[in-house]
Amino acid sequence: MAGRYLLDAPELALEHAQAAGRRGGRIAAVREATGIAAYEAGDFALALKELRTFRRMTGAEIHLPLMVDCERALGRPDKAAELATSEAVQSLEPGEKVELAIVLAGMRRDQGDAQGAVDALTIPQLDKNRGFAYSPRLFRAYAEALRGVGRDREALTWDRQAVVAEAALGTGQFAEPEIIDFDDEDEAEQVPASGVVLADAEEPARGPVEEPARETTGAVAGTDPTGAPAGAEGGDLDDRVDDESDGVLDDGSDEEPEDEEQEDAENGEQDLDPDDDFEGGSEADLDPDDDADLDGEDGNDGEDGGPEHG
Repeated sequence: MAGRYLLDAPELALEHAQAAGRRGGRIAAVREATGIAAYEAGDFALALKELRTFRRMTGAEIHLPLMVDCERALGRPDKAAELATSEAVQSLEPGEKVELAIVLAGMRRDQGDAQGAVDALTIPQLDKNRGFAYSPRLFRAYAEALRGVGRDREALTWDRQAVVAEAALGTGQFAEPEIIDFDDEDEAEQVPASGVVLADAEEPARGPVEEPARETTGAVAGTDPTGAPAGAEGGDLDDRVDDESDGVLDDGSDEEPEDEEQEDAENGEQDLDPDDDFEGGSEADLDPDDDADLDGEDGNDGEDGGPEHG
């Protein structure tokens, strides 16, 4: 809980750390958390006490820069300088040495020694061409020290280089939103030990070289020189359109249409006298021509000895 509230509510983080200290005061991690929370909350006396206890319990010097800053904040610059020049400094990691140099630069500036602040930050880690996690903070501190001695032009260059470093590292204003995946056991991507290559701030970054556009004389982009779509075969465009239309119209032309009788049969209709369509007649008289034929046949039958009509 102390770590969760450390940056947003350091006083609340300190309360949580002290509560843990009352239950596990002999645990080094608890004393470390209490010291860091007290430092962020501005209680430098408590922070120095807890960090000293952590150093005695573990022998680690990783919080030496914070201890030096606590001595400075408590108004004991001599103690701070003595601690900052002790042999323990040699065991610090590069990032910890940078933090110590920033603390010393601030102490020199407080004493009115502007050039001493510049000298304190002139360390091997001050590399304009390489970017590490500590580089943006170091570059800005060095730019501030340069302004203190009137070297504003150089200070502007280092301020710009700090932005370049953040862009290359993906930190600061270029940092992506933090997403915590509790199921992901992979470690976060770390900055290579050799750092990342940075562009020189004095030389503007060059964008990607664009290829010259191809000449399209009398042709539309996406077509070949003849004006046909890219990938299409040569020939007249009208002919190709007609061919495509024929293909569409011919689709299904192999199937012959059903005749009317079959269509009517499927619809449930039946022509009782198909000859009537050509010979006339009314719907009431289903086959008037057959009546005439029957009359003629009756006359013939009468001549052959059938019943006579009076």
